[in-house]
Amino acid sequence: MASLAQVLHGHGGNILDADQHTDVGAGQFFQRIRVDLAELTSDRTSFEGAIAEVAERFHMEWHITWPGDKKRVAIFVSRYDHCLWDLLLRHRAGEFDCEIVAVMSNHPDLEPISTQFGVGHHVFPITKDTKSDQERRERELLDGLGVDLIVLARYMQVLSGEFVAAYPNRIINIHHSFLPAFMGGKPYHQAFDRGVKLIGATAHYATTDLDEGPIIEQAVVRTSHRDSVKDLLRKGRDVERMVLAKAVRNHLEDRVIACANKTVVFE
Repeated sequence: MASLAQVLHGHGGNILDADQHTDVGAGQFFQRIRVDLAELTSDRTSFEGAIAEVAERFHMEWHITWPGDKKRVAIFVSRYDHCLWDLLLRHRAGEFDCEIVAVMSNHPDLEPISTQFGVGHHVFPITKDTKSDQERRERELLDGLGVDLIVLARYMQVLSGEFVAAYPNRIINIHHSFLPAFMGGKPYHQAFDRGVKLIGATAHYATTDLDEGPIIEQAVVRTSHRDSVKDLLRKGRDVERMVLAKAVRNHLEDRVIACANKTVVFE
């Protein structure tokens, strides 16, 4: 901490805030620093080189985001529209500091929503026989657009391991369950059959292990014996929107560090 602070100060950086966390069991130290660079006395290359020298000395993994470098986001959807509406409205309201450069889907149903917000809607119909080829085309588009983050906003397709591995900790999925409970399909129906009093949603980074990636955000809402499956679905949509939005915002603001299938999320 002292060495890094000295480097930042030596190059004219003014530390505005710093958060840190020590995982004693894992022997890991995590830190997030926000720096005012208005009086920076060196260029980017020299500044990053100085940080890299400290990082090498202490065997640190590090990442820096410069002001004005907005992340480019693609949203994957199928036929459910509530998360797509929420993300696009929040972006229009200025809640997300990013560029939403594409909406991608295996169905054309939600194209009018994308068009309304001026975002290109790209349809890749997927069947068992076409999945590999369509994912290749999707990756070509994503890479051509320079996408930094993929948001699965109730995208009802299981991405292949090859696809997921190409974007480590860059795919956020919203699962309509408080994982690890009720994994897989129709979790609200599972919850109804089990008679639970709480249902929830989980936003996590997608990994090659389905529904088991590092969790970024979770929330729950109370239910009762009076709730039908339809009621659970309605309540679930509300919590899904909230959880996904918070996870996306934290990622865009570089508040999330993934390590050993867990995350540290700095508030």
